[in-house]
Amino acid sequence: MPVYDFEEKHETIVRASAETVYAALNSFDFNESMIIRWLFCLRGIPTEKMTLREMRRLRFEMLGESENRELLLGLAGRFWTIRGDLQKINSDNFRDFNEKGFAKAVWDFSLDEAKGETRLTTETRVKCLDAESRRSFGFYWTFIQPFSALIRKEILKTIKRKAENTGL
Repeated sequence: MPVYDFEEKHETIVRASAETVYAALNSFDFNESMIIRWLFCLRGIPTEKMTLREMRRLRFEMLGESENRELLLGLAGRFWTIRGDLQKINSDNFRDFNEKGFAKAVWDFSLDEAKGETRLTTETRVKCLDAESRRSFGFYWTFIQPFSALIRKEILKTIKRKAENTGL
């Protein structure tokens, strides 16, 4: 999503191959982190076992994947509301989704291996589809962004630990 209104990006260097890091990324369970589990509970998100691929239960859809290089998830809704009013999207219709009053989000994990290490980056971009949704999301983002950042940092920390210890 080259045009967006809000962005969040975090990265870490992992002393492991991209293949090992990608395996750790795919086996990562959000419940491995007490912090993430607690934050999900506060938001009313189920806290049973959930990997990135299992986030389809929350309407996140796989938009693209390049093994050992990148994983891209997408979501559309009114994230600033209690229920989120999440829309049914997929890799075919995500790009064309343009309903007023909604926003689209992409969540990317990219891996770049060099000299026996892998840079693991997570980037979230949000595109609001009209001025009102931009205002609503902006207000919501003011409060939620620190927690969003904490979740992403916890994910990176856990994947780094798993990959470096090869305890997948």
